Amino acid sequence: MRTVTAVIERDQDTGMFVGYVPGWPGAHSQGASLVELRENLREVIAMLCEDGDPTLEATFIGTEVLDVA
Repeated sequence: MRTVTAVIERDQDTGMFVGYVPGWPGAHSQGASLVELRENLREVIAMLCEDGDPTLEATFIGTEVLDVA
């Protein structure tokens, strides 16, 4: 069992949910619902793990809300 952090966004043009794992090339997918996106991401990550443990290019730290004048 592996736990990863995924970033999830909603595409304004298509309404699709898009998700990716920061720093992990190829670990991305989309779905018409959050449930579908989660299933698709799990499937992609499982396939990527078949090649062994990934070497992440970055580590997700968090998000920030910034005030901009």
